[in-house]
Amino acid sequence: MANTYTQIYIQIVFAVSGRQNLISKENREELHKFISGIVTNRGQKLFAVFAMPDHVHLLVSMSPAISISDLVRDIKAGSSKFINDKKWMNGKFHWQEGYGAFSYSKSSVDTVVKYILNQEEHHKNKSFREEYLDFMQKFEIEYDSKYLFDWIED
Repeated sequence: MANTYTQIYIQIVFAVSGRQNLISKENREELHKFISGIVTNRGQKLFAVFAMPDHVHLLVSMSPAISISDLVRDIKAGSSKFINDKKWMNGKFHWQEGYGAFSYSKSSVDTVVKYILNQEEHHKNKSFREEYLDFMQKFEIEYDSKYLFDWIED
């Protein structure tokens, strides 16, 4: 798109189906690299990615060439296939339906990157459910709790 200039930073959060702890530390780096490749191949810039055992956070700089929903669809579909092809677990792996997408200013990028990369430490004090509901409140997003992720007790 000639003469189109944007600067859009989006944190994307999505969860493993059933919120099961299926992403192992041993496979995390390989999954990060694979997700990074998807984002890059779709013409977007990845600032950070971190996979907890039951959910993933990404910070992406989005161009207007693709919608957030199309990018998330591609990441989730591609990474599910990747995980299943690698046979990292018994049975079929898939992500839960839906995702969260939260926008940030350029001045917040470093803080969000540090937050994403520090997920293990962060979740020692706060569950994924608490974290996600905090996002919903912070960004003043109205929601129906029946459409949020399936929660397991943390």
